[in-house]
Amino acid sequence: MARVKRGVTSHARHKKVLSLTKGFRGGRSKLIKEAKSSLLHAGEYAFAGRKLRKRDMRALWIVQLGNAVRNEGLSYSKFISALKSKKINLDRKILAELAVNNIEDFRQIVETVRG
Repeated sequence: MARVKRGVTSHARHKKVLSLTKGFRGGRSKLIKEAKSSLLHAGEYAFAGRKLRKRDMRALWIVQLGNAVRNEGLSYSKFISALKSKKINLDRKILAELAVNNIEDFRQIVETVRG
């Protein structure tokens, strides 16, 4: 059986890992064992972060809506409750966008909910 030299493939694999960890601090970007470990953790954090971003954005929309509704003389919870009772199907993302960028349209929604 012929002898197989694996230097080229392992070097390529190492280069790939080290290029992915470029910018990490210290040995995490230079030493292959540490780089592999930090790359694994980075992947886990990125996965979790994609889930957390959805939570954070929803919280931001709620804060924006709460401020905008308070300026109109309502509380956030009463506003959302009234929206549901009037069967207005706008989600928090769209409402927050309206509250920040299209104040007049948002005021019309608030008036619709009140009356």
